[in-house]
Formats: sequence, structure tokens, C-alpha cells
Amino acid sequence: MKLLKSFYPEEYRHSTYSLDFEDYYEKGYRGILFDIDNTLVPHGEPATDEAKNLFAKLKKIGFKTCLISNNKEPRVKPFADAVDSPFIYNAHKPSRKSYNKAFGIMGTDKNSTIFVGDQIFTDVYGANRVGMYTILVRPIHPKEEIQIVLKRYLEKIVLFFYRKDKKSSKVKLHN
Repeated sequence: MKLLKSFYPEEYRHSTYSLDFEDYYEKGYRGILFDIDNTLVPHGEPATDEAKNLFAKLKKIGFKTCLISNNKEPRVKPFADAVDSPFIYNAHKPSRKSYNKAFGIMGTDKNSTIFVGDQIFTDVYGANRVGMYTILVRPIHPKEEIQIVLKRYLEKIVLFFYRKDKKSSKVKLHN
């Protein structure tokens, strides 16, 4: 089971939009890396007012942000422009390279940065590989590409053991 722990997030939350970002700032975090699809908006959708308002709020709090996506530039750049955030496209998550590049863009490091994403095997695993704080959120919408749908079945196995381990260690899961 030790192998599975490399896929565990620090937190598992219902939604990006339910996170208490002021609390993370008070704890010393200064940067946030976000996945886009099914983390901030349904897959393939443009930036919503909710996403734009979130990034404006984060900037007001004092956070630096960076979008990190395995998608191509035509998907990522318009979204990044709409929320006014730097971005990395074609990130090859879970490779460490783009996470480290994002630290340079934001002027942060692994200890002062949070990652928020909806996929265990790309988002969380990649962020865990560089040693940063990870937050897994539930996918916004069930409509996904077939390769992601197949990975979701494997994610259910990891989440089963994650919940079991958290329950046995008496750590409260967040909704």
C-alpha cells in the first residue's frame, strides 16, 4: 500500500470553489497551480465568471497563480488570458519539469505552493513527485474524454484506500 500513497492528495475536496484560500494564505502559501479542465470549468469550456472572479480574489489576497495543463496552447492560452494568469501548456504531467518551471514563473517554491486538480494520476501524482501540497477536487462534470473515463475507474481504487487510510488515522475528510 506504500506505493498507493504516492497518489494520495493532502486533501480531497468537493470543489475548487469551496476552498478557503484565505486560510491557505495565512498558513504561508503564496502560489497556486491549477489544472483547468474539470477543476475550474467543465472539460473544454471557456473561463466562466466564477473562474474569473476566483482569480481576481486570489490576486487580491496576494496569491500568484499559474495554470498547468497537458492541453495544447489553443485551449490553454485563451483561458489563461481570461483569468489573467500565466500558464504552461503541454505540461506532460506528471513530469516534474513543468511544476518546477511554474515555481520560477510565480517566484515560489514547493513549500509555498499548492496544487489544485481533479486527476490523481497526472495532477496529484506529479505535484507529489515535486513534494508540494496537493488538493484533489471532484470533477466538475462527468463528460470526459475516453482515456480519462478509463483512468477514473483506477482512481476509484486509489480513493478507496485513501479514505480507508484517512479513516484509520482519524483524519477528517472534507466535503
